[in-house]
Parts: sequence; structure tokens; C-alpha cells
Amino acid sequence: MRASDRAYSRLRQEIVDGLLEPGTVLGEVEQSARLGISRTPLREALARLVADGLATTSRGRGLVVTAVSLAEAPQLFDLRIALETLAGRRAAERTRSPEGGPELRDRFTALATRFEQATTQLSAGTEPSSYYVLTAQLDAELDAACGNPYLADSLRGLRLHLGRLRRLARNSPGRLAASAREHAAISRAIATGDPELAAAATIVHLHQALAHLQSEDADHPRPSPITQESAP
Repeated sequence: MRASDRAYSRLRQEIVDGLLEPGTVLGEVEQSARLGISRTPLREALARLVADGLATTSRGRGLVVTAVSLAEAPQLFDLRIALETLAGRRAAERTRSPEGGPELRDRFTALATRFEQATTQLSAGTEPSSYYVLTAQLDAELDAACGNPYLADSLRGLRLHLGRLRRLARNSPGRLAASAREHAAISRAIATGDPELAAAATIVHLHQALAHLQSEDADHPRPSPITQESAP
């Protein structure tokens, strides 16, 4: 992996995980020293973060991590609903294909079983990191199964911002368990080759996820995020 790719992957993950908080200055000298690379590959990595919408130029401060707010959830979910329902439909259609279909059915059936098994643990308040790994596996399988690299690329970019939003909401055992059941329903619908059921199950899940984020925003308002205009 090239130095710029390594730097981009690390910085991107640190931003999504909240280790680099909104408003953090991404100075070339400091970051190149911290990451152990020269400034040329670092500039390439920073340019990719700007293209992703994870970094922006702030007057008088240089490049900073962009702000994130739960108020952005409705706009992001408008796009998520459109893209993920289409991906679910396409994946379900491909499971009916004689070529590759049986393997896809097996993979999504296995995912459905794992989500169902996770429900009890999540209800009991188990730490959800392994569940998030499982949802990432479903995302990867969906990207591969939809058969449309442009759609998959769009979803991967969108998930960067959705991952940041998730960090702003508290973990709710009841919501996580319900989410696992919803993911199981999506996986089983795809495995059975039912495009409309896959789309419907996806819509149910996304509406519930959005409602949870919006309830978090209403119950726990946060200070206005740092913006380019308001930054000192």
C-alpha cells in the first residue's frame, strides 16, 4: 500500500471513530510527523479527505475536520434509503441467477442467522463492537452482490458520514436488538430472492434507524458545530 493510501485510511478511520474531532486542525507538519510520512503523500491523503467531505479549509486555521451533527441525519437518510433499497433489490435478483446465485443465498442466509443470534446478546446490553463488525460484513456483501460498482462506491462514501453520526447517539440495547432483527429480515429477503421484500425490509430498518437518531437529537441537543464561518 502506498504511503498516501495508508495515511488516508488511517486519518479517515480516526475521523469516523471520533479520535480526530470536528474542528481538529490537520496541519501538514504535525500529521506528517505523527504518521511517519513525507508531506507529499500526506497532501494526497488530505485531498482525498476533502473530496470525501471529511475535511475542509477554515479561514485562518488551514485544513480542519468537518463538523458533524445529528441534524444532518434526514438528508443523509434520504440518500441512504434510495441507494440501499436499490442495492437490496439488485442483490435479491442476483440470488436467483443460476450462476453464483446459490453461493449468494448461502452467504446471506448465514448472515441472517448470525444477526438472529446477536439479538439476545444485544438485548442484554452486550458491548456492540462485534455487532458493528457484523453490520460491516453485511454492507460488504451487499456491495458485492448488487452487481453495480457505481452504486457500491456511492454507498461506501455515504457510510463514512453515517458512521460519524452513529458515534453521536447513545447505545440503546433495545434499539440495537431491533436493528439486528431488521438486518436479519433484510438478509433473509435477499437470500430468498425476493427483491420487493428486500426493499421493504430495508425501508423499515432505515426509517427506524432515522427515528432513533432524531429522538437522540431532540433529547440531547448539542452546541452548534464549528463551521468555517464561525471558527476563530
